[in-house]
Amino acid sequence: MDEEIHERVRDFIRAIPRGRVATYGDISDLAKAPSPRLVGRVLQEDGHDLPWQRVLKADGTCAPHLRDTQLQLLHEEGVPNLDGKVNLREYRWEKARKEDTGPTGLW
Repeated sequence: MDEEIHERVRDFIRAIPRGRVATYGDISDLAKAPSPRLVGRVLQEDGHDLPWQRVLKADGTCAPHLRDTQLQLLHEEGVPNLDGKVNLREYRWEKARKEDTGPTGLW
């Protein structure tokens, strides 16, 4: 894996504010990573020190093996869920909604 992409993915995940979420695809787009799966791989292999709970699937759900823990951590941050699904329209990180990542830092 390209180290530069790896670090960009980590930087964007680290930047997701408390009480907000992003999808694997959002992070992939922002970091200019080749796919959302790479974001998952970074989290799996090197995400222990990141706010991993803030990264969701495109439909607002959690990975099944992390579901209960992830939903509890999000709930503690003020992000509710309805039947295991987070309302992305309301809780999606604003930076993840923008397409311009610009030359000035992360955005």
